[in-house]
Amino acid sequence: MTTATPRRDAVLAALDTYIHPLIGRGLISAGCVAEVELGARPHIIVELGFPGAGIAAELAADVKALMKAQFGLDVAVPMGCRILPQSVQKGLSPLPGVANIVAVASGKGGVGKSTVAVNFALALQAEGARVGILDADVYGPSQPLMLGSRTKPTSPDGKRLNPIIAHGLQAMSIGFLMDNDAQPAIWRGPMVTQALHQLLTETAWDDLDYLVVDLPPGTGDIQLSLSQRVPVAGSIIVTTPQDIALLDARKGLQMFRKVGIPVLGIVENMSTHVCSNCGHEEAIFGTGGGDKLAQEAGTELLGSLPLDIQIRRDADSGNPTVAADPNSPLALRYRGIARLAAARLAYGAAAAAGFPTISIADD
Repeated sequence: MTTATPRRDAVLAALDTYIHPLIGRGLISAGCVAEVELGARPHIIVELGFPGAGIAAELAADVKALMKAQFGLDVAVPMGCRILPQSVQKGLSPLPGVANIVAVASGKGGVGKSTVAVNFALALQAEGARVGILDADVYGPSQPLMLGSRTKPTSPDGKRLNPIIAHGLQAMSIGFLMDNDAQPAIWRGPMVTQALHQLLTETAWDDLDYLVVDLPPGTGDIQLSLSQRVPVAGSIIVTTPQDIALLDARKGLQMFRKVGIPVLGIVENMSTHVCSNCGHEEAIFGTGGGDKLAQEAGTELLGSLPLDIQIRRDADSGNPTVAADPNSPLALRYRGIARLAAARLAYGAAAAAGFPTISIADD
């Protein structure tokens, strides 16, 4: 017996009843359904507004099950993503070759911001996006070490610089232009701001979905100037659980909001310490700080990361955790954070409604 072909409007209505927690609204309302074919080879093409390789199989299976349950219809569900540029601060235009700039910041140094930034960039790439990273810390550039590259950039036309390619990322840092690690940048604030603006605008970024900017720590003149001159679509605040770090993280959060940059959420780094001998986890810096700050500020806790010696070893060796072992429990934490942040950027507050905090236990 052949199942009758369902009406198209009924299929669309059914698709709009499916609400994935990362999207926060129906697939039709969110614009995630690119094509519906109900003929000889029925299929529904789903295009997410964020890179979601890690959830693609699950989402496709859910849609197939929905169509089978409601209409007795066996459909193929090809999955893809279409990442669109999001709005930036008033008076600024998007950067050529870059759809979205995401700033990763911290109120103070020593919270692991640069490690989070590079793994966040690699996680976005692992989820299916084209990604670059700009090391905006002129005084202490760390991305060349973490990316394992000392290559000097070339110029295609004598005016722009080609980004360095490392682990598939397009990367730029003042560190790539220095002769050695011990060479200090003894510059005043305006010189630093100008240098960073040149690195950003004079690098030939090639069709990026996201450019992750690893900002210097703090909320001083450099950070404020960059926030006012760089077209940033969203920001992420990195903190540790202890009170002094949270105090400074609040300042960074408020700085972004004052200049009209959305805060996508907070990453709590070093939330627990993992013993390298026995694997025991202990919250040596306190608990719940990142979640409390997120609730106070009306934003999300994107996820928590442990103080794990493997993360440090990977970064110091020039092979960050997400690149070194993309399917490890630690890498999956970064990928979950990246998906949630990208969904928050694509779909706004609805993407985070009712979404649980990402905190994976290593059983």
